[in-house]
Amino acid sequence: MTLPVYINDLAGFLPNAPVDNESIEQVLGMVGGKPSRSRKTVLRSNGIQTRHYAIDPKTGKFTHNNAKLTAEAIRSLTQKSRISPGDVGCISCGTSSADQLQPSHGYMVHGELGYPPCEVSTSAGVCTSGMLAMKYAFMNVALGLSSRAVATGSEFVSSFMRSVYFEPEIQAQIENLKKRPEIAFEKDFLRWMLSDGAGAALLSATPNEGRHSLRIDWIDHVSFAGDMPVCMYSGAIKREDGSLQSWREVEDPYDAIKGSYFAVKQDARLLGEHIIPAIVDRALLPIAAKRGLKAENVTWFLPHYSSDYFRQRLHDGLAAGGFNIPFERWFTNLTSKGNVGSAAIYLIMEEMLYSGKLKKGDRLLCLIPESARFSICYMHLTVV
Repeated sequence: MTLPVYINDLAGFLPNAPVDNESIEQVLGMVGGKPSRSRKTVLRSNGIQTRHYAIDPKTGKFTHNNAKLTAEAIRSLTQKSRISPGDVGCISCGTSSADQLQPSHGYMVHGELGYPPCEVSTSAGVCTSGMLAMKYAFMNVALGLSSRAVATGSEFVSSFMRSVYFEPEIQAQIENLKKRPEIAFEKDFLRWMLSDGAGAALLSATPNEGRHSLRIDWIDHVSFAGDMPVCMYSGAIKREDGSLQSWREVEDPYDAIKGSYFAVKQDARLLGEHIIPAIVDRALLPIAAKRGLKAENVTWFLPHYSSDYFRQRLHDGLAAGGFNIPFERWFTNLTSKGNVGSAAIYLIMEEMLYSGKLKKGDRLLCLIPESARFSICYMHLTVV
């Protein structure tokens, strides 16, 4: 027998002042000393107006690492919820940009917090890593292993995006006498898409008294890696046959730096071709059939999508699949908060919870897709 599980509060942390579109290269730097030729085009397409970086714009130095970003979100959460560190039985953290290979991100967050002994888990991946952390915390509470658990999603992607990390590649191109050196679009366009931040959720077996909680009805996650190619990756380059060559396979470590192995890369063609069918036909429709879910019963749709470019395409894909949710029932904050990867859905839910729009009985459907090797997560919540 399992217990009901409620999200009793949410908190986010976004480092430093928001950065507008004209100031991005002042913070991240220009690659090869030249402005990006794709920046304006990508920004026009993704619709993001402001985002946050854990970088001091004056010095170019990092102001936080991932563990610190996550710890700030958790501290804010416990303060808002008025619970003590000893009340947290489990901390479950998801990220795609941990500060180091080992120890795991969750343990570093626990150490940064200085909380009493508790269970800790880490989910690695890209956007769905935050939801896998949520699902672990959800199961932990549902099974009665902890009365309270904290789940997080966080990103420190600016650590990959500063221009200094692309300079060795540019210099290698110059040495090879390539004309008009510039980084490939698969790397460059992500510099204008991704940003830093963290979100945290407090899960409990009992709801709040006197204010809203979000009951977690179910979390369904499905991976299509068994038959889908790699689309988004870091720490490797893609061979002509589509397989990945890891940085560990490079004989000279400097070649991995010159080859930009550590840059975050995405195959935009694969993304555009496969992401909507994966979200709708392969994930949502089977899940909806299994769960008895109908579009007319969804009060609010909370989608995390990487770019405004996909907004209309997602809407049309849902409608074509017989799951039409009009835009007036969508809630997102991409334009003001940016694409914060695994933290994005936490920030969306936090803003939704405190928006004043919710009422008892409302049903929320959250969508969290990941293009790394195409995996999709849906979560259904009920306002109580």
